[in-house]
Amino acid sequence: MASAPVYDMKGGQLGSLDLNDSVFGVETNEQVVKDVVVALQANARQGTHSVKGRNDVSGGGVKPFRQKGTGRARQGTIRAPQMRGGGSVHGPQPRSYRQAVSARSRKQALCCVLSERVRGEKLSVVRGLEASAPKTKPFAAMMSTLAPRTAEDLGMPRKSLLVTAEHDGNVALSVRNLATVVVRSAADVNALDILRACRVVVQEEAVAKLEERLS
Repeated sequence: MASAPVYDMKGGQLGSLDLNDSVFGVETNEQVVKDVVVALQANARQGTHSVKGRNDVSGGGVKPFRQKGTGRARQGTIRAPQMRGGGSVHGPQPRSYRQAVSARSRKQALCCVLSERVRGEKLSVVRGLEASAPKTKPFAAMMSTLAPRTAEDLGMPRKSLLVTAEHDGNVALSVRNLATVVVRSAADVNALDILRACRVVVQEEAVAKLEERLS
């Protein structure tokens, strides 16, 4: 059975927690993970890029110069693509990059990456996580202890991930100023969040939420 170490907010180890093998102990399916990650990245694109074609550019109602005698190539309008300030050819237009991916695939991909973090000993559980008021210092100390950045993580844009059971405004405000920490709730976390994180710290109550959501 898969298990993860349990710590308190000060970094003291309190034992280990048995995890559901159907969520934290599955075999990795690289193709499913790839498909889901590509879809998540594509769905994050706005697709609002736009350029003007020759029909959209202003001007060009008259011939820019006479047909013959100038030594230049004949031109009929300044809106032509080869003219400076003219329209673009086959330029990008507003479109949707959204890719459909099944809920089953999203769940399977999340289980795969969570299981990889457990096998790689890069997932830990924190007990007694609470914030009565926004305070960055205790969370900075906790994350530096439970999710230390090793030599392989230094110089890389990867961050540590904190997964909470529910959305907590005080926790979000406490972590907001930490450049190397991202916080997600158990209902919102996805496979891309896990892959982008070098270390994952899960609130003990969030483990049951993840198992309920994914099993």
